[in-house]
Parts: sequence; structure tokens; C-alpha cells
Amino acid sequence: MKALSRRQKQILSFIRSFQRKRGFPPSIRDIVSACEISSTSVASYNLDILQRLGFIRRHRDVSRGIELLNATEKRLVPLIGYIAAGSPIPVPTPETFSTAPIDSIEVTEDLVKGRENVYALRVKGTSMIDELINDGDIILLQQAERVENGETAAVWLKGEKEVTLKKVYSEGEKVRLQPANAEMKPIYANPDNVEIQ
Repeated sequence: MKALSRRQKQILSFIRSFQRKRGFPPSIRDIVSACEISSTSVASYNLDILQRLGFIRRHRDVSRGIELLNATEKRLVPLIGYIAAGSPIPVPTPETFSTAPIDSIEVTEDLVKGRENVYALRVKGTSMIDELINDGDIILLQQAERVENGETAAVWLKGEKEVTLKKVYSEGEKVRLQPANAEMKPIYANPDNVEIQ
């Protein structure tokens, strides 16, 4: 299947958002205005592509005759960089760490489950391979300041100025950062040196 252009993704996202908020689809003029498209013919051209690819059905004889065909809601999630799944990788500092997206990925709503502050990172390393997280995979994370014992998290090691992806276990005076790879050893850190990302 041909990948959607940025404009087509924008139009599809607007149609979904408009319909969710108002209970009926937008008109072509609504799309032109909201998506800053130069003319109704350019909007119509892109809507034809969305129809041909099976995202929508157009009823040209009906005002606001756009029907969404894919019932699975999708949303764009920012891809903000890389996360080490192995030895922690250095990053500048928490103050200068950029969360500006380098790209975005489209995911189905069932993966996000309505959560806010969700972002994506590309994995470098194999320390989480037994959790089916491999080198090069993209993972989705929700910004949080704490996790339950045994949950997987992006962990900032303040003193080392490094970040890693591990299962987190609070064990009294230490925090164990456990890889999901039998060939790798856990990292033990003082709680005041660990910040959940």
C-alpha cells in the first residue's frame, strides 16, 4: 500500500478529529480552511487518494458526504530519539535533553489507549530481547515520574548522565535495573541517582 503524504495524513487526522468532536464529517471547505490547502480541487484530489486507499468513502451527491471506513482510530506519536537497551548511552543533561520530535509515527488508538504524553523511541541494543524488544524496534512510552516494581521504563542515571531501558525494581536502599536478557547483568543504583523518564 502506498504511504500517505504529510498532507493526506493531516486531512485524515482532521476528518477524524472533526467527526469525533461534532458527530458529523467536515465539508471540503472545512478541510481547505483547517489544513491550509490552496483550493477545493487540491483537497478533492487528496480525498480521492484517501478513498482509493480505503480510508474513506465519498458520497459526492451528499453535503458533508465523507465516511470514515477504517473504524480503528489512529494518531500520530512523536518519535523523539533513541533509548539504550544494553549499556546506558550518554545524553547531554536532563535540562538540555530535547523532546522535540525527529519524526512521528502513526499508531492505532488501541496501542495508546487514550493516554496522553505518549512518545516513541528507537531501541539500540538487545538487553530487553526476552521482552520481545530488539535492536531497531520502536517502543511507545508514557511520560511518568514513577513506575510499579517490574515495569519497564526509560531510566535516567543522573550521576552518569546516561539513559537506559530496563525493568525497574525498588529494593530498599538500591534500585535494580534489570535487563530482560539472561546474558546481561542488572545495574544497581542509589534511588536518588535514578529518575524515571
